[in-house]
Amino acid sequence: MWSKPSEGQTKNQPAQSNPLPSPTTSRQDSPPPTIFGKSMKIVGEVSSDEELYLEGDLEGKLELRNRLTIGPDAKVNANIKAKEIVVFGTIRGNVEAESRISLRSGATIVGDIKTAGIVIEDGAYFKGGIDISRAEPEQTTARAAKAAAGEKR
Repeated sequence: MWSKPSEGQTKNQPAQSNPLPSPTTSRQDSPPPTIFGKSMKIVGEVSSDEELYLEGDLEGKLELRNRLTIGPDAKVNANIKAKEIVVFGTIRGNVEAESRISLRSGATIVGDIKTAGIVIEDGAYFKGGIDISRAEPEQTTARAAKAAAGEKR
């Protein structure tokens, strides 16, 4: 039972499951996300530079400079701002993501969204407005600055 496998044999190991229902994996060099568990209820303002996985309840305001994952059992009644947001649970409030918002099957958002990219899977529910923001290319910005200064092309 505890013997070493002989040469050429491999040890049978159970597949490791990812505790987060996230479709993408974190980079190897980044720390694991901070997890707010199912039994946690947070009322107030939360801000952080770390990646966050929220499985409990939150009421108030949430601002991250990293990725936010709202777990399937999470209930959020807050305005949210983050770099990237993946939603499996429920959000009531306005949501802003610098790069992308992903609404997975079973997700619910009631509120306005502002983001550069959005993914809404079948089975997700969204009620509100969407503002797709776009970063201006440097050339366009330089031309606009010259035009404002009165220079001709």
